[in-house]
Amino acid sequence: MDDIHPSSDSVKVESKINYYSDGFDDNEDPFFLTDDDLVDGDDGAADALLEDIREDEIDLLKQKQQDCKILNATELRQRMEHDVAQVSAVLSVSKTEASILLRNYNWSVGKVNDAWFTDESAVREKVGLFVKPVISSDIVSNKRKIIICGICFESHTSDRIIYADCGHLYCEICWSIYISTSINNDGAGCLMLRCPEPSCHAAIGQDMIDSLTSEEDRKKYSDFLLRSYVEDNRTTKWCPGPACEYAIEFSGADGIFDVTCHCFTSFCWNCKEECHRPMDCDTVKRWILKNSSESENVNYILAYCKPCPNCKRPIEKNHGCMHMTCRVCRYEFCWLCLGPWKGHMNCNRYMERTDTDDKRKKLAKESLEKYTHYFERWDANRKSKVKALADHQRVKDEEFKKLSVSQDIPEAHFEFISKAWLQVVECRRALEWSYSYGYYLPDNEPAKKQFFEYLQGEAESTLEKLHNCVESELKEFLDVDGLSKKFSEFRTKLVGLTTVTGNYFEKLVRALENGLSDVNSHGTKGLEDEAEDSWHCDRCTYANPSSIRSCKMCVPSDIDNVSGNE
Repeated sequence: MDDIHPSSDSVKVESKINYYSDGFDDNEDPFFLTDDDLVDGDDGAADALLEDIREDEIDLLKQKQQDCKILNATELRQRMEHDVAQVSAVLSVSKTEASILLRNYNWSVGKVNDAWFTDESAVREKVGLFVKPVISSDIVSNKRKIIICGICFESHTSDRIIYADCGHLYCEICWSIYISTSINNDGAGCLMLRCPEPSCHAAIGQDMIDSLTSEEDRKKYSDFLLRSYVEDNRTTKWCPGPACEYAIEFSGADGIFDVTCHCFTSFCWNCKEECHRPMDCDTVKRWILKNSSESENVNYILAYCKPCPNCKRPIEKNHGCMHMTCRVCRYEFCWLCLGPWKGHMNCNRYMERTDTDDKRKKLAKESLEKYTHYFERWDANRKSKVKALADHQRVKDEEFKKLSVSQDIPEAHFEFISKAWLQVVECRRALEWSYSYGYYLPDNEPAKKQFFEYLQGEAESTLEKLHNCVESELKEFLDVDGLSKKFSEFRTKLVGLTTVTGNYFEKLVRALENGLSDVNSHGTKGLEDEAEDSWHCDRCTYANPSSIRSCKMCVPSDIDNVSGNE
C-alpha cells in the first residue's frame, strides 16, 4: 500500500528528459530582444518577457527535479502530522499511539495498516501498546492514598504518581529525570523510550514526555522525531549540502538518481555522493577509494605487485604456488617470469640479462601513467566545476548590477547568463566522471575506446567554447556606457552555445550509460558519420545538417534588423 500525502509544491516530469538541457526551446529564443524592446521601455513587452523567463525557469526546475520534492522543516512536520492523523483515523487509536506505531514501522503508513489488520495483538506486543494496564491503576484513584515510588522509594500522595499504559507507578520527579536523561544522553534512542521497570516494554508516548519535561527537552525530542521521520523513511533524505536544512523526497521511477536541492547541492540519491552520471554508484565508490589511497598504494604496488602481462592490472600474490590467474581477464601466467602458464617450463635457471625486470617496470609505469592521466583530468574538471559554481554566484551578486547599469536592462533579463553558468557546472560534472569512466574502459576493446574518446572530445570542445563565452566575452559589456548593439548578438550566441552544449553532453551521457552500444565490429558509427555530414556555425558553433545553409540556432534576420538600426 502506497503512502499518500497532501499535495504541495512538487515537481514531476515525464521520463526521457535531457538532464543537461538549458531549458531553452531549440526553435525559439525567448531572451532575444530587439532595440525597440530595450530602448522604448515597453512595459507590456518587458512584463511578458519576464513572465516567459519565470515560466522557463519553472520548466527547467521541473526537469532538474524529476519526481522530486524539496521540503523544509515546516512542510516535513505537516507531512508527519498528516501521517499520524491518517493512522489514528484508520486504526481508531490516539495520535500518540499512531506516532509510536509509525516510528516502529519506519514511518510507512502502508506497513502499519497491513501489520495492524493482519494481527493487531502481535503489533501491540511488538511496539509496547497495552490495551489494559498490567498493574491496576485503581489504587491511584484515591488522591489521599500514600504510594511508594518504585525508583526513589519515597512516599508520595497518589496525585504525585505517574504511570504509563502498563500501570507501573513512579513519582513525577523520577519520571521527569528518567525521560530528560534519555533525551540528553541517548540521542535519537529516546524515541524508543520504555517503562523504567526492567521487565516491562511499555512504550512512553509523546504526550507523557511533553507533560513532564522542560521546554528545552521538548524541543530536542521534537527535533529527534523530525530527524527520525526523514532518516527512517526510505523515500526521504536530508540534503548533504553544508548547513542545508532541506529534505528531499524522491521516487526515482525511471532509474535516474540525480537530484538538486534549493541550495544548489547536487547529489546522487542512491549513494549520496555528488551526481556522477554516467558512472554507476559501485564504480564511483571504487574510484573514490582508489583516489584516497592511491598515493600510499603506488609504492606498495611497485614493491609487492606485478602487472598482469595481458591486461596490465596490478596483481598481488596471495597463494603459495606460482600459477597465477588474473581475476580481471582470467589470463594464466607464472608469477616469477610472467610467462604464459600454458606450456610453461622451469624458470629457475639464471640468465645473465633478460628484459623481464624492464618489462615489469614498464608495465607498472604504464599502469601508473594511465591512472595519472585520467585522475588529473578528473580532478581538473572537478575543480573547474567548483569554481564555476562560485563564479556563477559572484556574477549574479556583482556583475548583474554592473551589466544592468551599463546596458540599461533590468537584472531579471539576464537569466540566460545564469542558465549558461549552471549548464557549465552540470557539464563539468559530467565531464569529470567521464574520465573515471574512461579509466575503467577495458583496454582490449579499442573500438569502444575510440568512440568514447571521440564523444568526450566533442563534448569537451563544445563546453570550453561555452565556458569561455560566459566567462570572458561577457566582461566587455560591463563597463560600456549605454546600450551596446553587440549585446543582442552576444545573447543569441550564448543561448545557442548553451543549447548545443547541453545536447552534446546528453548524447555523451546516454551513450556511456548504454555501454557505448553504437559500436559495431568495424568500429564506430553514429556521431562520427553525422559529423561528416554537418557544418558548424561560426557564431554559435551549432552543428547544422549539410542540407541547410542557414544556422538553425541563430536568428540572422533579427540580427540584421538590429544592425540596420544603427
